[in-house]
Amino acid sequence: MVQSTGLENDPEAKKKIINRLRRAHGQLAAVMNAVEDDAHCAQIVQQLSAVSKAVDRAGFLVISSALQECLSEDDIHEDDVAQLEKLFMSFA
Repeated sequence: MVQSTGLENDPEAKKKIINRLRRAHGQLAAVMNAVEDDAHCAQIVQQLSAVSKAVDRAGFLVISSALQECLSEDDIHEDDVAQLEKLFMSFA
């Protein structure tokens, strides 16, 4: 099983992920407000799409960091690679 995301060794990647998740958090709040205010469905769907993309991109960054960490290790375990591949495919 993958032991690390690699984020502890890459503060820049961690910052990017946090920023994307904060953006998604704000966008989700906007979606909730739009629903409560009976906004047009096109506006709601557009905002939901933005939230989804922000969360997906954050997930890809986490997986990318974990892959880089895994590939930099001398002892790469097949189980780690398989798990990372499965995680990556869950975003497809």
